[in-house]
Amino acid sequence: QVQLVESGGGLVQPGGSLRLSCAASGIIFNIYAMGWYRQAPGKQRELVAKITSGGSADYVDSVKGRFTISRDNAKNTVYLQMNSLKPEDTAVYYCNANRRTLLATNDYWGQGTQVTVSS
Repeated sequence: QVQLVESGGGLVQPGGSLRLSCAASGIIFNIYAMGWYRQAPGKQRELVAKITSGGSADYVDSVKGRFTISRDNAKNTVYLQMNSLKPEDTAVYYCNANRRTLLATNDYWGQGTQVTVSS
């Protein structure tokens, strides 16, 4: 079955850095678009960053210049490098794998990893 396993979350001080990883199995990784979403308490889940199967990346405005998404197709892994972290980045971060064709949409989620930015 499909599994997306996130790791790398934790507690960090404002201005610090974390690197999230998401290891995928059960899918042909290199044909999927991958994304990182986050959900803070009392808020809706939002897309933070996404990277296409071809490697094109996009970001929500609030993290541009601070976060970098990347993928290693040989390792079936997507990363989110988070620098200059702010308290408002505190949330559960979820990995997503998505592939849409004319015939079907395949959409998979990881279990989430907590990121807490606090002094």
